[in-house]
Amino acid sequence: MPGLYFEEFKVGQIFDHPIRRTVTETDNVLFTTMTHNPALLHLDEEYCKQHTEFGTRIVNSCFTLSVMVGVSVYDTTLGTTVANLGWDEVRFPKPVFHGDTLRFQSEVMELRESKSRPQNGIVIFAHRAYNQHSELVATCKRSGLMLRKPA
Repeated sequence: MPGLYFEEFKVGQIFDHPIRRTVTETDNVLFTTMTHNPALLHLDEEYCKQHTEFGTRIVNSCFTLSVMVGVSVYDTTLGTTVANLGWDEVRFPKPVFHGDTLRFQSEVMELRESKSRPQNGIVIFAHRAYNQHSELVATCKRSGLMLRKPA
């Protein structure tokens, strides 16, 4: 299993995830409609041409967040996580557009023992997404409840 156990993480450890993702119009429209989000910014090209500073639809930020965290799983927590405890400080400094290619990076920010579950530890990750111009488009902190190494 590729995920790391609690004891295998180190504060400051950086993962440059090898998976990149070009975001398509289909990704955006499917995700937006599947989540019942009626925002014109994601669905109405003519509205965006006439009424937004972008002049075109922008990608649903929840999709960007989901892909950013999802890509990180294989290198960090696949098979070794007990639970996702939360996402904090979610930010989208620049919009993502159809056709943008995203790359992702994760950093271990904090490690701590679980007070209520001695068989587990908590890892705080900082996830970052960049577009093809190396512009930061999304960030978040994620708290994961992780398995300890088997004895």
